[in-house]
Order: sequence, then C-alpha cells, then structure tokens
Amino acid sequence: MIIAIIIAVIVFILLIWCVQSYNSMIRMKNKSEEAESDLEANMKKRFDLIPNLVETTKGYAKHEKEALEDVIKARNNAYSSSSLSDLDKNDSALNKALGRLFAISEAYPELKADKSFLSLQNELSEIEEQIFKARKYYNGVARSFNDKIMVFPSSIIASLFHFNKLSYVEIEESAKSTPKVNFN
Repeated sequence: MIIAIIIAVIVFILLIWCVQSYNSMIRMKNKSEEAESDLEANMKKRFDLIPNLVETTKGYAKHEKEALEDVIKARNNAYSSSSLSDLDKNDSALNKALGRLFAISEAYPELKADKSFLSLQNELSEIEEQIFKARKYYNGVARSFNDKIMVFPSSIIASLFHFNKLSYVEIEESAKSTPKVNFN
C-alpha cells in the first residue's frame, strides 16, 4: 500500500512538472511571437516613412533616379517578406539603399536644409533605434526559449511537443566591421 502511494506521488510530481514545463514553453513561445510582431510593426513604420523620404529627395535630386528606384525596390522587397529571416535579409538591402540615399543628400545642400527632409530623417533615425531595441528584445526572448527547449530535462517535453529552436535576427555584415575614419 505504501509503495503504491509513493509511486502515485512520484507520478503526480512528474505530471505536474510536465504540465509546468509545457506551459512555460508555451508562454515563452507566445512572448517570442509578441517580440516578432513588435519588430515587424516597427519595420512597417519605417516602410511607411520611406516613400515620403524618397518623394522629398526626388524634388531636389531629379537625376538620381536609379538610386531612388533602388530604395523603393528594396523597401517593397522588405515589406513583402514572408518570414522573419527573409525580412532580416531584405532589410539589409534596404539599409544599403538608404545609405546611398543619404549619401546623395550630402551632395545637395538645399535638400540637407529642407525642414521636411530633416524631419523625415530624424523620424527614420528614431524608428531605427526602436527597431534596434526590438531586435535586441526578440533575440533575448529567442535565446531564453532556445535555452529552455535544449536543456535537460525540459528538452524531453520540447521534443515530445515538437518545439523548435527560434532563429535570431542578425545585424548586417557591414555593421559588424569597424568603420574607417580618415581626416585627409
């Protein structure tokens, strides 16, 4: 009788642990989806701002048509991304195109002084900061979730219920290198 009670208590404790582990993984998965959604919302804000920036630039830099078209094309590719990894890859191309756009603006002093251009540029800078924070938060949530599903014994529950690792949002290769400063 005592052995049956001990076995029942052990089974009950294991069952409680399984439910608690499963629920913890579900909460972490939901948190990762929320973080991904927040990142996508911030990127959409940026996508919505870009056409205004291009239109403002277009008025001053009429013969820079190719660069302006590249920005719009990169924006549309990023906007229509079907997954977070595609969005991350397309966002890298968009950042390069925006970099060329801002380099063009340096050649047009009247554009650099335009209040609407400056306002759009400042707004884009603020959105970039929000995107940076959203990426950092998403990666932290992804790391916690990945740790949870890979560590024994919770890895048993993760494999039973087919929880998969989350991918990280990475920064573009050009941002990883140290910029060269030349005062010549």
